Amino acid sequence: MSINTEIPVRVAKITPVAETIRRFRLERLDGQPMPYFSAGSHVVVSMHDGDILRRNPYSLMSAPYDSSAYEISVLAVENSRGGSVFMHRLGEGDELRVSQPVNLFPADHRGRKHILIAGGIGITPFLAMMAQFSRDNIAFELHYAMRSRSHGAYWRELLDAYGPQHIKTYFDAEGDRIPLTAILDNQPLGTHLYVCGPAGMIDGVLLAGLEAGWPRENLHSERFLAPPPGQPFKIWLEQSRLSITVGEHQSILEAIEAAGIDAPYMCRGGACGECQTSVLSCDGEIQHNDIYLSDEEKAERKKIMVCVSRFKGQQLVLQL
Repeated sequence: MSINTEIPVRVAKITPVAETIRRFRLERLDGQPMPYFSAGSHVVVSMHDGDILRRNPYSLMSAPYDSSAYEISVLAVENSRGGSVFMHRLGEGDELRVSQPVNLFPADHRGRKHILIAGGIGITPFLAMMAQFSRDNIAFELHYAMRSRSHGAYWRELLDAYGPQHIKTYFDAEGDRIPLTAILDNQPLGTHLYVCGPAGMIDGVLLAGLEAGWPRENLHSERFLAPPPGQPFKIWLEQSRLSITVGEHQSILEAIEAAGIDAPYMCRGGACGECQTSVLSCDGEIQHNDIYLSDEEKAERKKIMVCVSRFKGQQLVLQL
């Protein structure tokens, strides 16, 4: 059973913030305050798109101490599985449901200083963090890489709010690059680094930090992986005694939910481990797409993250 209790909300305001990005302000239908959350949290938005129920995670970007509404930003994704297209079709007044907030990317408040490195839409969790750091008078600086000035979201507002001493911007179209080596080599002891953005950027920043001698526990990242498409396949749910076909553009989790089975989840992006499911039998190849299981666990073929992983073979039996 999912740990998430959904909250009915109304789209109170939609604001274009860049060429392909919109900000959504979500208020409760019953007029009550939204649950408080900590900086770095996300919610899962449920979207009823005809006969299809879509659920996508989005970082909360409003100030954590503001319970009047939640705000998220949605990028219009090329070759979208449907979630971003659905969100960009919404109008003010439309209704949705959101989960309780979950934080898989918290700020470590033991840090003497916080370095934030963002790429593209990866800026969103840092908006709440910076609001909290500024309110608590905690040292931070943001290094924010974007394709261009027109594609970048919030960089002008951030410069106005916090000033160039805290906000450093870099535009690919202008040949800018984040000076990562210099950043890593010139920080006081006890500094923590956070990165969110494209997978290649995250991997590069974390590797550079380790090679520069940073403690692993001082390096933090967040990424949500979309379930990749693939050939349809069948699974058998042992406890439910049910055979299910997973479609070409469907995750195992989505197929299970469409069949009326309530499976656990938190991030739906291969990061948290909440949807980990035991594999009872596997005649084929499990295509692990998560970042939660170790290489050894993946090789054992005894566990699968049903939110992002797929299967290629004759038979996959799950303990659900």
